[in-house]
Amino acid sequence: MGYLSKRSLLSVFCCFCLNFGVALDTIISSQSLKDPDFIISRGSSFRMGFFSPVNSTNRYLGIWYNKISVVTYFSVVWVANRDRPLKDSSGVLTIYEDGNLVVLNGQAEILWSSNVSNSVPNSSATLLDSGNLVLQRNTTGAIVWESFQHPCFVWKDGHPYWRTGPWNGQFFTGEQSGVPDYHSRFIIVYDKEETVYATVVYLNVSGLSKHLVDSQGNSMQINWDDEKEDWEVVGFAPANECDVYGTCGAFGNCYALSSPICSCLKGFEPKIVEEWNRGNWMSGCVRRIHCSVKGTWKEEEKKIGF
Repeated sequence: MGYLSKRSLLSVFCCFCLNFGVALDTIISSQSLKDPDFIISRGSSFRMGFFSPVNSTNRYLGIWYNKISVVTYFSVVWVANRDRPLKDSSGVLTIYEDGNLVVLNGQAEILWSSNVSNSVPNSSATLLDSGNLVLQRNTTGAIVWESFQHPCFVWKDGHPYWRTGPWNGQFFTGEQSGVPDYHSRFIIVYDKEETVYATVVYLNVSGLSKHLVDSQGNSMQINWDDEKEDWEVVGFAPANECDVYGTCGAFGNCYALSSPICSCLKGFEPKIVEEWNRGNWMSGCVRRIHCSVKGTWKEEEKKIGF
């Protein structure tokens, strides 16, 4: 039977005390999350820590599904320092002097910040079982920042890229892959702060499912397949070029099975013929008006009601 010296016994005891005293889902101002450490949401659904994408040595602070062992592109639900990756494993997530969450590199440079304008002293950050990272005041419990309000990729060059049709109470019309299945319930919420957002309540909580927008602007619903140990795409938009917002421009008509796919409505002609002939239809169409010397419309224009 071996024995432990007093120094070894003391070290073991202190180690157990430290682990016991640290919350698994929360970071307080006196703590830091250092690569490769991580925290796990209370229900063990999500994990937050530093990771490297496949075929890359860059390190990012992100949130991903805890129960999926391989961190793939689809597994990651949120990334903090996506614009300023770490080049090594020196990354640290901590609560700064002003109460903001920050990601630091080995030189203590701030690579990312929650960037709350008002100082939030005595704050803490908690990873919720919904996958949302929230920064809140310890005194009041008020949430001052949350990752759900800062998703990745939403617009293209400051303009809408794709949109659904109107909400009919059950799903968005015009979304070909948007017919709801029996696994989920789609809800539109209009809160007191005049913010409109959509939530999905899954009736089958045993499976994993998520909505995402990829770098090409595609909106997808994907489900995790336990047998294949891979993600399966079950919903996809835009379904074709005609679903892309404004493909044929103003007064243009889009038909995905025709070539070219864009045409002008009756009585209209391409606004910029050169661009139209090159397959760039975004400038759209203008009303076709041909005037005679006397300033009256031609007979063909009268027939269409202009």
